[in-house]
Amino acid sequence: MLNYRQIQESARLHHEAEKSRKPMRAFSLRYPEMTIEDGYAVQDAWMKIKEAEGRKVIGRKVGLTSRAMQEAMKIDEPDFGTLLDDMLFENGATLLASDFIDPRIEVEITFVLKEDLFGDDLTVEDVLAATDYVVPSMELIAARSHRIDPDTGYTRKVCDTISDNAANAGIIVGETKMKPEDVDLRWTGAILYRNGIVEETGLGAGILDHPARGIIWLAKRFAPHGIKLDAGQYIMSGSFTRPIIAKAGDHFKADFGPLGTVEITFS
Repeated sequence: MLNYRQIQESARLHHEAEKSRKPMRAFSLRYPEMTIEDGYAVQDAWMKIKEAEGRKVIGRKVGLTSRAMQEAMKIDEPDFGTLLDDMLFENGATLLASDFIDPRIEVEITFVLKEDLFGDDLTVEDVLAATDYVVPSMELIAARSHRIDPDTGYTRKVCDTISDNAANAGIIVGETKMKPEDVDLRWTGAILYRNGIVEETGLGAGILDHPARGIIWLAKRFAPHGIKLDAGQYIMSGSFTRPIIAKAGDHFKADFGPLGTVEITFS
């Protein structure tokens, strides 16, 4: 377990790495005893630094919802991160690839709640009843710590990824808003194009068999701490595609069929 000083140091290093666009060394390389709970403590401390600088929380993200990603990270549950106001990008925007460390794109179904959600015994029906609408979205991933340390070859652990705000750097949201009762979210799919070439396809069922189950997991994770999911916030339910590397000159388009499209370009 990390102590208070180590947690604050790690949060500061993540903040500096993001600002300088230079990745830090995975903290677990220095502290092998680092745990998943330490990772969340670092993430919370880092988000507090950002909030002190004027950033506002606009939502949450759930990650590692697919079995393939959990097995790759050697865990048996998802993870979560925080969405801040400077992470929200307009559909069709152009971003500088150099503003992000190792940027990648995933597709997501994002929920916007009309009622607060709280508790450890929620059902899919509870989540859908509390949802105002769902929107197509992309998640922009960026790694503030080295995935593989260039000096030692050390591969960062899931506690490092969690410290790194679950690797979240942004959300791009489409304009199509659909009531959850008007779409079968398990069968809602997306085709992810990079420069006109299909890179990934997937279905909402890849998220714990229903995207709403990602929201249930998050609410259950927060419940012991007295934290609720707030009405009006974006709640990203988890990706059902692998992350695709983004470089300067790349254009991404996610086609969700009846749920609409989302696009982003990197320069």
